[in-house]
Amino acid sequence: MEAVRSLRVVRRSAVKARTQTINQIRTLIITAPSEVREQLRALAPAELIKHLARSRPGAQTSDPACAIRVALRRLARRHQYLTTEIDDADAELKTLMTQAAPELVALPGVGIETAAQLLITAGDNPERLTSEASFAHLCAAAPVPASSGRTNRHRLHRGGDRRANHALHMIPLVRMRYDKRTQEYVARRTTEGMSKKDILRCLKRFIAREVYKHLTGQHTSPKPLIETA
Repeated sequence: MEAVRSLRVVRRSAVKARTQTINQIRTLIITAPSEVREQLRALAPAELIKHLARSRPGAQTSDPACAIRVALRRLARRHQYLTTEIDDADAELKTLMTQAAPELVALPGVGIETAAQLLITAGDNPERLTSEASFAHLCAAAPVPASSGRTNRHRLHRGGDRRANHALHMIPLVRMRYDKRTQEYVARRTTEGMSKKDILRCLKRFIAREVYKHLTGQHTSPKPLIETA
């Protein structure tokens, strides 16, 4: 688990730096002279990075347009370097996670980064793995009563590990786009009058239960997606 944690530290910092880099590129383009701005503003992000990295801006940095082109090329090459670093970290994490938790990684909607976060959260809090309910509380996915008058409803628990909660949140978002079972469940609950926020709450609670069983080796066979919080 320490190996996974170490690689994720590097990956997160590289992702953050890459985001800063692309934001700097966009800011420079906005403030660039019109001949530079008009040439670059219509390019898609991937095409823009390739174009800038291959560009030959010249050496007359006293010229503002040339100086901006030089800066943009350097930033684009930095973006490419960081992308390679992230890809390398992803490949290494994939190998580690496939060995450490193959069934967890194989779950629909669970990517390598998501699985790594859930594994680390579980490893850091072994005393919270006594039941699937305690794991749900740890991941801030346990429902909290929020009824008023004749309205019977719940809301998500706002405590717990926020990174684990974010990981759990990403899984239903992916499943809602690509998983047929989840799409059918969402359609059924929507016709019953449930809001999207409440549907996500139910899905996160179900997924917390599903993940817990894989983390603790209690998984036996897949269940239909009919359970609610």
